[in-house]
Amino acid sequence: MKMSSKEVKLALKNARDAIKNKEFKEALKHCKAVLKLEKNNYNAWVFIGVAASELDQPEQAQTAYRKALELEPEQLLAWQGLANLYEKSDLTDYKAELPNVYQKLIELYESSDKTKCYEVIRKLSDIYHTKKDYLQVARVWRRLIQLKEGAGADKAELLQIWQQMTSLLSASVEEQDNETQQHVILAFEKAMVLTDNVPGEDHRKLSADYVKCLSKLPHEEGKMKEACESMLALYPSETYPLEVLCAQHLKSGVCSMYAGHCFSRLMELDPDSGLCQLGLGIRALEEGKCEDAVKHLARGLKQMRSSLVGWCSLAQAQLKMHRYSDCVTSCSQGLKLSGSGDDELGVRLQRLRLEALVRTGDENTADTALETLDQLPDAKNDPFMLSLKGRAYLQKGQVDLAFQVSTELLASRPDPAEGLALKGLVQIAQGQPQLAEQSLLQAAAQSPACGEYHFLLGRLYWGLGEECRRDRSKAHNHLLKAAKLDPYLGAVFRYLGHYYREVARDRGRARGCYRRAFELDGSDAESGSASVDLSMEQGDMDTALAVLQSVVERATPGSAKWAWMRRGLYHLKVGQNPQACADLQAALRADPQDWVCWECLGEAYLNRRSFTAALKAFAKAQLLNPSSIYSLYQMAAIKQTLGKFKEAAAEYLQVTAREDYVPALKGLGECLLSLAKGLMEDCRDGGAIDLIQRAINHLFRAVELRPDLSCLWKLLGDACTTVSTVAPSRARVVVPGPLTGLEPPDQEHLLNQGQVLRVGERCYGRAIKLMPQSSNLWYDLGLNFYHQARLAPCVQGEEHSSPLFLEKALQCVKKAIMLNSSNHSYWNTLGVVAMSRENYALAQHSFIKSVQVEPNNVVAWTNLGALYLKKENVELSHEAFKIAQSLEPLYVNCWIGQALIAETVGSYDTMDLFRHTTELSTHMEGVKGYAHWVCATLLDKSNRDSELYRYNIVQMNAVSAAQVSLSKYTERIQTDPVAFIMLGFLNEHLQLKKQAVLAYQRAVELLRVLSSVDLLAFSLGCYGRALCNTGQWEEAVRVYSSTPLEELHDLVGLALAYYRAGGIAESISAYEKALTVAPSEKEKAYVLTGLALLQHRLGNMDPAKTLLFKCSMLKEPVAESLLCLCALGLVRGDSTLASAALSELLKQGGATAEQRCLLTCALLAVQGNYSGVQREASRAVHSNPGNPSMWALLSRLVPQYSPRKANGGAVAGHVACLSSMTQGKRAVLYSGVNQLACGRHSGDDRSQNALKTIQRAVLLCPDDAAAWAGLMAACHTENTACSLSGSTPSRRGLEQGLMAVVSEKVRCMEVVERLLAQALEGWVLQQAVTGLTKAGQLQEAEALCSQVLSLSPEHPALLLLLRQVQCERLLLSSAGTALPASVLEQLSSAVLANHTSLAAWHWLAEVYRTQGLLVQAVMAYRQSLQLASQLGLHGGQMASLLRLALLALSACMAKIPGDEWKELVLEATTEALKLGPSPVALLIQALLHFSTKMAARETRRLLERLVYAPSQAYPETVACVARWYLLRHLHAKDDLELMDTLVDQAKASADGRLLEFHALLTSG
Repeated sequence: MKMSSKEVKLALKNARDAIKNKEFKEALKHCKAVLKLEKNNYNAWVFIGVAASELDQPEQAQTAYRKALELEPEQLLAWQGLANLYEKSDLTDYKAELPNVYQKLIELYESSDKTKCYEVIRKLSDIYHTKKDYLQVARVWRRLIQLKEGAGADKAELLQIWQQMTSLLSASVEEQDNETQQHVILAFEKAMVLTDNVPGEDHRKLSADYVKCLSKLPHEEGKMKEACESMLALYPSETYPLEVLCAQHLKSGVCSMYAGHCFSRLMELDPDSGLCQLGLGIRALEEGKCEDAVKHLARGLKQMRSSLVGWCSLAQAQLKMHRYSDCVTSCSQGLKLSGSGDDELGVRLQRLRLEALVRTGDENTADTALETLDQLPDAKNDPFMLSLKGRAYLQKGQVDLAFQVSTELLASRPDPAEGLALKGLVQIAQGQPQLAEQSLLQAAAQSPACGEYHFLLGRLYWGLGEECRRDRSKAHNHLLKAAKLDPYLGAVFRYLGHYYREVARDRGRARGCYRRAFELDGSDAESGSASVDLSMEQGDMDTALAVLQSVVERATPGSAKWAWMRRGLYHLKVGQNPQACADLQAALRADPQDWVCWECLGEAYLNRRSFTAALKAFAKAQLLNPSSIYSLYQMAAIKQTLGKFKEAAAEYLQVTAREDYVPALKGLGECLLSLAKGLMEDCRDGGAIDLIQRAINHLFRAVELRPDLSCLWKLLGDACTTVSTVAPSRARVVVPGPLTGLEPPDQEHLLNQGQVLRVGERCYGRAIKLMPQSSNLWYDLGLNFYHQARLAPCVQGEEHSSPLFLEKALQCVKKAIMLNSSNHSYWNTLGVVAMSRENYALAQHSFIKSVQVEPNNVVAWTNLGALYLKKENVELSHEAFKIAQSLEPLYVNCWIGQALIAETVGSYDTMDLFRHTTELSTHMEGVKGYAHWVCATLLDKSNRDSELYRYNIVQMNAVSAAQVSLSKYTERIQTDPVAFIMLGFLNEHLQLKKQAVLAYQRAVELLRVLSSVDLLAFSLGCYGRALCNTGQWEEAVRVYSSTPLEELHDLVGLALAYYRAGGIAESISAYEKALTVAPSEKEKAYVLTGLALLQHRLGNMDPAKTLLFKCSMLKEPVAESLLCLCALGLVRGDSTLASAALSELLKQGGATAEQRCLLTCALLAVQGNYSGVQREASRAVHSNPGNPSMWALLSRLVPQYSPRKANGGAVAGHVACLSSMTQGKRAVLYSGVNQLACGRHSGDDRSQNALKTIQRAVLLCPDDAAAWAGLMAACHTENTACSLSGSTPSRRGLEQGLMAVVSEKVRCMEVVERLLAQALEGWVLQQAVTGLTKAGQLQEAEALCSQVLSLSPEHPALLLLLRQVQCERLLLSSAGTALPASVLEQLSSAVLANHTSLAAWHWLAEVYRTQGLLVQAVMAYRQSLQLASQLGLHGGQMASLLRLALLALSACMAKIPGDEWKELVLEATTEALKLGPSPVALLIQALLHFSTKMAARETRRLLERLVYAPSQAYPETVACVARWYLLRHLHAKDDLELMDTLVDQAKASADGRLLEFHALLTSG
């Protein structure tokens, strides 16, 4: 059934409405309904295209639009829809079809809708422009213009369209085809025609764009010029057309008259234009004006650095001016722009660069030139290139290759100038000047206009033989020709300068030539330096400085050395030292190896007073030129100025070793004299005299060379006068014979102090003859006479006397004042001399005059104070000294004066003042005063607890300071017995016993000469005491016997000396005599105590006790007697006596805290209260925590009496070590012994163990035999621990070596320690034998015992030790066989001979056990237990009980019938636990239960108690054994859970053996 047309229209209307309402699917339904009825309905297909496009179905939309176009190709709707579809889509095919659609739309709109037509044209233009299809763009725009013109568009609209067309097409016009370019040109022309207001801004801009466009089209050069001229005609001030014309001329490379006119016009309009500068430069280059060319080209290239023509022209100009390095740089810049360099300009640049490189004359540039030659095309066929190649070979020194090149060049072309010149150069290099002359003459004939060939000839003639040297005319002529032909060749003018300077003697012309050469070649240092030198010779300093200034301004760092150095020398000459330093430093940057320049720099620094810098400069010069004496001398002089006299003297010696240089000898003498004075200030007189001796010798050498120099004679006089300071016994100097005036004159003479001073007098006299008006010399001579006057008469000589010398000194000083009255030192010295003559009025006048001349004169004020003090005017003296102190607080003499005043008035500040003088410097008066006050304070024992004593003596370290100072005093003044007595007393306080003996001995020697009876007796007593302190008992007896023996201390000292010397009877007699002279009860108590000790020494205990009781009954008992009484009771084991004496001692409070603690602990030990010993020591530590002695004592007692608390003992020793170095040295050993007692070895702790601690003790006290014994024990412990852990011991074989060390140290022990030494030797022997035995070295152990027994045959302990070793060997050799009864009898006898040895009984019991004699073993253990109880040895009792329990346990575990063994185990362990906590006893009880009732619950409880106890409760060994048996118990009970718990605990404890055992049990 057909649908009517009305229905079709309705459906289309519905479809249109649906599209408007954006119901595109509904629209599709309506359209499809239409198409079903009317397949070729145009509108339906269009609506389908629209709806499909909106539904993003581009292919369906395109198909619909294409169907519509097939139906109605001239209808707009389908084309518009298709265009919209293509515009929205990004598909490439659609974009490609879009221009065709636009073309059709343009045709359709052209007749219907002009506006839409224009829009489509612009869209089409944009598409073509995007595709860079500029021809189509031009065509589209031309069509638009035609439509506009046909539509009657106005002029403005057409102008706008033409301008838009030009803007679209002119950007890349040079890349378009000819048709497009013509369209562009036409567009510009039409636009310019349509433009109004000519001339005007719009027209100017359009004209400029037109010119710019034409400039891009080479084939339109004519139009471009016309356009430029037209624009210039309309706009004469516009530079752009001129710039385009200039650029065109530069590009063409032609600089015609017209081009020059353009450049000039542009120059007028824009002087800074790079184009005009480049053009003018090229124009100047063509005209031969190279300097102008370089100037213009350089300016132009600053603006246009990318101009290849500019760089090429600049390089060419620079080459003509022989600026080769600049030429190379310019060529390099141009080649960078050229890229590959294959074009014509690139090749030119390469050739220019090659020539510049060759002519530079450097070997490195020659290599570069040869590389460049290989890159140039046809270089082998170019004669000029070949000649350059030959020259490059010449620069590299390869003459043969250069000769080969010249031969090839001449063979290819017989007479090229380049080849002949190269041949001449080769012949010059070969040393054939005549042949070279011929070759160069031929070359000059071939090229008469080449100035280089004439220069080469002139240079050749200049350097030829003698004949040419006499006649330089040939060289002159050729050089003049070369200068005319090539006025830019600077070397020509340099040689002309040589000619005029050396031959013609015309300095002015020579200077002009040099200046011209330097102007042409700024790098020509020879010409520049010659020009400057000639200017300076002629007095034209301004010109010379201007040249130097210009050079240094443009010089780069490290260049222009000659200019910097000459300017530096000029500044040095005129005194501008800072500028001289800067210039010379710059010169050294150019040549750091120039030693002359370094010396000049050193001079500049020296003049600037920069001594350190000058020293470094001269040192560098010396390093570069070791033969330079001047540098070495200046180094020494600077060091002398800086006060480094020792180093200066060493360098002066180096100078004088090379030659007799008088300034160096003078400086050496001054340095040695200064060093001597420094040593004298420190009282090192021996070294000072040695230096004075050397100074005199060196100064005498200088005087022999220059006897006319008064300064040398003055120095000799100073050296001789300086000996006046030292002691006369030291001042013995060897002086050359000519100086002494003694016979024979050709020999040296050994002179004493007075004679040396007289030699100084002679030297001053000789200096005064040379300079009689020198006030200093008269002053020095006066000082010399003054020092001679102060000498002792025995030194002065018989013919001289002090008054005569003082008179001479006075007259000489007066003469010095007459010559120079303004010198305050002269007036001061006059006052000193006047005081020596007791002319106090003159002295006062002189000191006051000195102060008036120089108010800040500390010396004169001090001397004035001394004068007033001598006159007993204390107030004026104090004021003078106070002024001196305010002027110079560090001047020691004024402080000494104040100290003397304080001593005079009895001030408490006296000692402080004297001490301050010793801190300032070493002055004899201050030293003796301070020592006197220190000794006086020490002798006054009543003030030991006062604050004044603690400050003056203890805090100020007064004894050490006074001793050091007084040692210097006695070194200088060796005739003062009081000083020696004080020195000996101070040495005694410092425990310097030998030095004290020497000091007292010297005092006795001096006093015997002086016959001072009382002081001699006192010094003899001190001397005897010092001898006793050093152990010289016989000598002490002799010295004490020489005293009157009326004083108590002499008698007591004699008694002590007799006792130490072995004369006990004489000692008793001396004590009895001392008892009669004792002035007080206290002294009598001391004497009686001494007598008691002697009686005890003789074995008379009762008399000794009686005497000590008698001491305690005196009115003034002394604590020492009670101490002796208590010690006597302790030694004899009389606790009652010891307790009573100790109680009395504690009542009196006479013992120190250390003594009280030690005696109390000893009493407790005698009473058997071992735990009380440790508690008492701990109580003392708590009472005195800051006392390191207490900590050390606690650490010492713990391992002996409370070994279970050894960890605490180790800590106590560590605290003592940290608290005091003195106690700490010994406390380290105690700490190590405690660590041994608690079993702390390296397996437990690598850092804190017994071995490391005792090693430290040995390092701190290497002479302590006990420390070495402890080291042996520690090594044995380490070996035992290794054996227990299954590892190999690493410290075997040390026993005999350590034993030898201990024996050596024991021999050095004091006599009172002999018993301790013997016990220590016995223990070490036993330890050594034990170590050898444990190591299996039984033969060595037996040999050691036999060796020691041979030395001590009646030593039962040694015999027992030998029997033990022999028994061990017999047991090993018998291999299980029972020992004979006779052997057992011998062993029993040996033990009985040492019945007090617990170890012996234990060893015998062990032997019985091995032989199966358990009953006898039990008896032996019981015997040892009884012995330990008798001796009160707590550790011995515990050891015996545990060993007995272990023996019975082994019997129980062996299932020996009978209950007695079980009862014995329980009995022994119970007794052990009564003595104290014992983990081993608990373990034995647990093992007893295991052996009898293995599966019982009690067995597990006992074992778990040991295994799971806290880690520090029981030793690890006990826990390990308990763990082993507990595992067996649990395995028997098959308790897997508890077994796993035990294994985990074993892993935590690192018990590897248990883990292995567990693995073995579980695997089985």
